[in-house]
Amino acid sequence: MPAPARFRDRAEAGRELAAALAPYAGRDDVIVLALPRGGVPVAYEVAARLRAPLDVYTVRKLGVPGHEELAMGAIAADGTTVRDDAVVHAAAIDAATFDAVREREMREIERREALYRPQQAPPSVRGRVAIVVDDGLATGATMRAAIAALRAQHPKRIVVAAPVAPADTRAELAHLADEVAIVYVPLFFRAVGLHYDDFTQTSDDDVRRLLERAHSDLSHSPTA
Repeated sequence: MPAPARFRDRAEAGRELAAALAPYAGRDDVIVLALPRGGVPVAYEVAARLRAPLDVYTVRKLGVPGHEELAMGAIAADGTTVRDDAVVHAAAIDAATFDAVREREMREIERREALYRPQQAPPSVRGRVAIVVDDGLATGATMRAAIAALRAQHPKRIVVAAPVAPADTRAELAHLADEVAIVYVPLFFRAVGLHYDDFTQTSDDDVRRLLERAHSDLSHSPTA
């Protein structure tokens, strides 16, 4: 029997996640970083309720050729790469194949960075609390790459936040991040999308619109 959906859509999931992150509301050292694209609608709701700036942190999964949903690693915008040696070995992935996938995904990161943040440098997280948001975590590969890349920038604290994740992924990320906030940890986890009524793909236009709205909201906030 399929697991019942827990969230109506990403916006509702973001509002529930924001409630779990309420202690960070109103702090001037907090920044919310969304993993695009699906993490952006969730993170928009979190940033709005915490009254914190929102930006994207572009990370791409490295999928096994022919089975792209299976992560053999992930890469962040600064080139930081996380490799899942167990998957690489089981799928018999050689170095040339891994590097080819890595290069392809790096080109997609560069495209998205240019689209989402034209003529703007990535935000600094040094000395700040970085709340890294996705719409759900399965293996956690992309989030691990994000954490590794962010650690090199010396943030005050890294908080991983998602509406849904399996227990083993939450436990693994708890060893890498300073805090992990998950709204729903299902007893049986199969896929993130099964826990949403509406899991419509987030478009590049959606990402740009929400980033612009978040900037405008913060600019007009009484505490801005």
